[in-house]
Amino acid sequence: MSNDPKLVAAERNEVGTNATKRLRNEGRTPGTLYGHNEGTRHFAVEAEALQPIIASGHKVVDLEIGGATEKTMIQDVQWDTFSQYVLHFDLLRVNEKERVTTDVELVTRGIAPGVLAGGILELVHHSLPIECPVIRLPEQVTLRINKLQIGDSITVGDLELPTDVTTSLPPEEVLVHIVAPKAAPVLDNEEEGAEGDQAAPEAAEDVARAE
Repeated sequence: MSNDPKLVAAERNEVGTNATKRLRNEGRTPGTLYGHNEGTRHFAVEAEALQPIIASGHKVVDLEIGGATEKTMIQDVQWDTFSQYVLHFDLLRVNEKERVTTDVELVTRGIAPGVLAGGILELVHHSLPIECPVIRLPEQVTLRINKLQIGDSITVGDLELPTDVTTSLPPEEVLVHIVAPKAAPVLDNEEEGAEGDQAAPEAAEDVARAE
């Protein structure tokens, strides 16, 4: 039995702006299914069922449509202006044995000693391009930062990716690092004082001329 989340969809025949607006007003989200040299199908799912799946970072979804279940992968998600609601999404048909290429979210875990010492955590990459079998697709890749001091980093070569999961980034590519805080500019008091001393005689001369 599949451990992937499941969406139950209803086929839709109407497409276009007015049709999709009606669907959203009814609490449903329009979607499109394509791939594997099969025809494109337009469908709609309950928005309440879709939102948690998108928020969880799941890539592979079992789509039940027309009495059959298809293994799919989320390809494109269109959000509203404030990125709160999904307006439309695309699903690509996939085979459990085939390899897929996609981007997986990078997340940090732990508290870096370097941050506690005043350093700044910089996430250089927010996602990781990977290739792997569909059934081994991770939801995310975790970067454990609890040992990072100021000046330390985690590179692609430091990752322990699951079996059969590869990335196109080189091993030396930095994913996250701790950098020292930038020092605030220091005002040169001696220089400022010299300017003030020079201005004083000039002001006195102006007063003398006025008298």
